[in-house]
Amino acid sequence: MNYFLLLLLVFSLTSSHAQTNIDKQKKEILAEGMRLYRSEMASWYGTDLFLPRYENKENIGGYLSYTENENATCIFFSKKPNPQVLGTITFNQNYELEQALIDITTRDFTKKELDLYTLRQVALEDIAQDTLYKRYRNTQLNLVPLIHGKEKKVYVLTGPSISGVVIFGNDYLITFNKDNTIRSKKQLHKNIIPINTNETENGHLVLSTIHSHLPETGHLPTATDICTLLLYSPFTTWESHLIISDKYRSIWDCKKSDLLVLSNEVIDKINQHQDAKDKD
Repeated sequence: MNYFLLLLLVFSLTSSHAQTNIDKQKKEILAEGMRLYRSEMASWYGTDLFLPRYENKENIGGYLSYTENENATCIFFSKKPNPQVLGTITFNQNYELEQALIDITTRDFTKKELDLYTLRQVALEDIAQDTLYKRYRNTQLNLVPLIHGKEKKVYVLTGPSISGVVIFGNDYLITFNKDNTIRSKKQLHKNIIPINTNETENGHLVLSTIHSHLPETGHLPTATDICTLLLYSPFTTWESHLIISDKYRSIWDCKKSDLLVLSNEVIDKINQHQDAKDKD
């Protein structure tokens, strides 16, 4: 399929109202996916920088990350009943490790950090007692607490504990009330979708991968899909990833970190146009 042709035809073949609605949803998904990604990147790099510098690892109760303005911060906290921050690692927007600020000083939580810690702990307790949450071999559940405006939530992502695989699905969203009690929880994808990151398949370089969404997941990529692609696609040979639903096809450009969403109706019209052109 000629993707340049897709770009030329999409606006002429899609109604302005439908396109406006899709553009709005896409913008929101990309923004939320980026918030998740920035938090996870801070956690990845924060772990790499903190653990070699902190000797009393038996004191560590966990970690969490958050963003403020252009910076991202990862903190590690103690196991105490009333935990304190053991270390703080702050990154600029490009996560330049040589520019990271590393402070191995014990201190109290800030108000925002205490809120995030509380959300994380409530989510952990819920995961321990509710069969909604599934666990799979060679994976771990990663909790990402987010506070954005008045919204409080925890995303639960499934990450691989072995190399050579990218995992979509088995992800959850827990939303909270102002007092940090659970308001709602739901499973985002209804299954787990592991994709091998082998560079070649049958002798050919793997440039594109795909997964599909059931109606319950939604017609567009989830914020967790975007986060996963931002995190893992740079370590693969992928140039694009396709997400298919019964109404839309969403094409993620792994090199440009950009998303193109087309309705199946538009795809059909493009294919008809291409078929007619090929017969000329």
